[in-house]
Amino acid sequence: MQPAAAKWYDRRDSVYVEFCVEDSKNVQVTFDKSKMDFSCITGTDNIKHQNVVELFGEIDPKESKHRRTDRSVLCCLRKAEAGKSWPRLTKDKAKCNWLSVDFNNWKDWEDDSDEDLSSFDKFSEMMNSMGGDDLPDLDGAEEEHDSADSDDEKMPDLE
Repeated sequence: MQPAAAKWYDRRDSVYVEFCVEDSKNVQVTFDKSKMDFSCITGTDNIKHQNVVELFGEIDPKESKHRRTDRSVLCCLRKAEAGKSWPRLTKDKAKCNWLSVDFNNWKDWEDDSDEDLSSFDKFSEMMNSMGGDDLPDLDGAEEEHDSADSDDEKMPDLE
């Protein structure tokens, strides 16, 4: 048995782990409060993979899920304590050669302040409350619409 290659990223209420295994069969994922166990068989050579991960923080095993696709198995680990970032996936600081950060999905959500979010909500609310009747007249744009524009002329045929 060998570990499957995996990528992970952190969100405010969940941690996502994607095991990069193509054509997986017999996928088994078990979630424990502080650990996850992943195993499967892949490819035509029936290579057996197993990853036992002692997690950095605690998760809610009942709310954690996984989904298999043809190319990978994505696991969503629901954090027991939402809003607390995980600097790494594993409890140990030792580098795992099968594990890497998924920089395509990584987001530094800790920098999002509530003030910024409330400002965005106020902006959205303001935009939604603006009605079409409040828009200023665009210097007779409707009147010009009936006349032909200079760029509406017929283009010459290509040779």
